Amino acid sequence: MSIYKECDIRGIYRQELDIEKAGLIGKSVGTILKGGNVVVAGDARNSTKDLKESLIAGLISCGCQVVDLGTVPTPLLYFAKDFLKTDGAVMVTASHNPAQYNGFKISLGGLPVKPKDIKMISSLVESKRFLRGWGDVVYKNIQNDYMGYLKRLIGNTGPLKVVLDCGNGAASEVAPRLFTKLGHDVSRLFCSFDGSFPNRSPNPSVEKNLSALKEKVLVESADLGIAFDGDGDRAIFVDNKGRFCEPEKSFVILLGHYLQKTTSTVVYDAKSSSIVKKAIESLGSIPLMERSGHAFMKTTFLKNKSVLAGEVSGHYFFGELGFDDGIYAAIKMAEIVAESKKSMSELIDDIESTIITPDIRIGMSPNRVESILGYLKKYAQKYQASFLDGVRIEFSKGWILARKSVTEPCITIRLEADNIAEAKKINQELFFQDYFDVYETINKNLQRLTRSPL
Repeated sequence: MSIYKECDIRGIYRQELDIEKAGLIGKSVGTILKGGNVVVAGDARNSTKDLKESLIAGLISCGCQVVDLGTVPTPLLYFAKDFLKTDGAVMVTASHNPAQYNGFKISLGGLPVKPKDIKMISSLVESKRFLRGWGDVVYKNIQNDYMGYLKRLIGNTGPLKVVLDCGNGAASEVAPRLFTKLGHDVSRLFCSFDGSFPNRSPNPSVEKNLSALKEKVLVESADLGIAFDGDGDRAIFVDNKGRFCEPEKSFVILLGHYLQKTTSTVVYDAKSSSIVKKAIESLGSIPLMERSGHAFMKTTFLKNKSVLAGEVSGHYFFGELGFDDGIYAAIKMAEIVAESKKSMSELIDDIESTIITPDIRIGMSPNRVESILGYLKKYAQKYQASFLDGVRIEFSKGWILARKSVTEPCITIRLEADNIAEAKKINQELFFQDYFDVYETINKNLQRLTRSPL
């Protein structure tokens, strides 16, 4: 599949993305920015150093003045773009993908990149019609500026005992230092850079990846466990009972904190549980559904000047920052728990539970994916439906979302209902007769949920 995705550039190092291509991408970005100022950083992956050096060489060849921040989390790069007032920014990262992947998150101005921007970069790589100039690179460490900025937004909170699982990723230095500066008792787990990710997958939103964190929270009798993804822009929480906290429930806790003081629009992705929309409305604010994907979420969040936005992946966007930040989400959640008279587990248990599947990925040919989506579009004519991101059909006591994967040949499905009987009813009604293999796969996931409900 192409390395040029809708929101970023990503692929397997040396197979799909190499040093030469990184240089061409740098030249493309430099050409689009007309040789402007660019801030660059990278995650902890083993391939990042070489790809970043080639990217910077490409930018310099177009006349760009480059600021290299070193190995830092992606949110620090977002902060640096405003703090240093640069024209653009590039993060060398594959975010939550496995170690063999790498890529680029790119900013070409005030708003996130659009699919047409990624296509423009791809076209320039092919045509090689690059601007020529003579730029330069300087190295800056602004970690203290970033941490000071976040610390001022939080202020002093009562100390918590916190376990931080940085997964050997880009948050490994900054996150523990910031939590310590805020006065928390920090226990570190996998908080050193290692681009091979030897201890767990860089994707913390999959519960099985957090077994070590859950165990350490219990052993340490901690108030809160926090896991970051590979580049530190996502945060996933574990409560004081060692339980994985679903990102939607964590988002509801953030909503309760923010929307007590103000009313606003709030952006949430189409895969989110109904508990998110209900929470926003119950707090007197306006829910805005958006398709999944960082650039889509952030654009809607910024255009509507929303106080918050959240994805089921653990991305949380904050109005006071203007971007998503897993580290800020973590210290904000710690502030909420510290100020609350309840534990994290009590806050989570206060939130409504439903039956909801994880993302169910079913491998199949692109033609069959299109066949299923076409079938669902016709079926949806009888119901309230959204086509914002695939096909989402609303039933009286639940919903189902089917989407085409942009990273592999498969269909992605998520289903939610008030109870297991309603969930099985929706699955049978849609897929039992015409797509029995899909029905069986969903049913297996529902059977697992009956043993461990949301």
